[in-house]
Amino acid sequence: MAAPMELSCWGGDWGLPSLHPESLTVMAYAKFSGAPLTVNTINNSWRAPKEDLPVLVSEDIVISQPAKILNFLRKQKYNADYDLSAKQGADTLAYIALLEEKLLPALLHTFWIESENYCSVTKPWFASRIAFPLSLYLPGKMSREALNRILLTKGGPPLYSLTEVEAQIYRDAKECLNLLSKRLGTSQFFFGDTPTTLDAFVFGFLAPVYKVCFPRVHLQEHLKQLPNLCRFCDDILTCYFRLTVSGHSPAGQDTADANLQKLTQLVNKESSLIEKMDDNLRKSPQHPPRKVTTLKLAAGGEESSPMSRLSP
Repeated sequence: MAAPMELSCWGGDWGLPSLHPESLTVMAYAKFSGAPLTVNTINNSWRAPKEDLPVLVSEDIVISQPAKILNFLRKQKYNADYDLSAKQGADTLAYIALLEEKLLPALLHTFWIESENYCSVTKPWFASRIAFPLSLYLPGKMSREALNRILLTKGGPPLYSLTEVEAQIYRDAKECLNLLSKRLGTSQFFFGDTPTTLDAFVFGFLAPVYKVCFPRVHLQEHLKQLPNLCRFCDDILTCYFRLTVSGHSPAGQDTADANLQKLTQLVNKESSLIEKMDDNLRKSPQHPPRKVTTLKLAAGGEESSPMSRLSP
């Protein structure tokens, strides 16, 4: 019997199982490979992250970083890439490197550097998941780390100012999205009908951009112009996380369907009862028609009708 595995990660919102790209990547891969993970999300104010998330714990083994976690799952025989050829494996590594170089900086900027997004969405959301007083410090630390990571990879010559860096990272991100859209084409997943590691990484990077409601949606607007990538995210949420396009669990739809079924049964019972009453009335002795009282004429010589009496 395999040792139990627990994954600690950031929780979700806006119809996503997690808002955190790295956490979302590992969660998606676990779904694709059938790995039986117990997911513990940081969704309560009294639970605070003690190290980088996501973190996988199996007996006395503690692993962080998505690539290392996925390698561990493969060693446990949970391999989503089992049917890939050597060339497809090489393409997977190349596209993941492309995501980290071209798309990740724009994703970090959208969440952690863009002041309006950070102040109105990112900071309050993450702070609400962290215990006080760490909630006052950790979101700012995460923002500074995101900025340092961007400048470390994009801040050298010829880009010296932050404005130049911002313009370049969004150009790179749009180019990356266009390449991903072209590569996916009309296929359900990047290597056919079965999701793999590449699909997990692309989903982890795209879904937060696609779903989170930010006031500044520069990158989101471009993504929504690529319908095959949006459909890709929606299909994974629906098929593997049991979430609909609107972000609601089908369980809610099941409840609505059950209520509708009960209502239909009730209406059918009432219809049957009414039919029986009609049959009883038709079989009962018929009484002679009652004599209709002649209505008196109004002063104007016309018959006074109920409608005329109700008229003002």
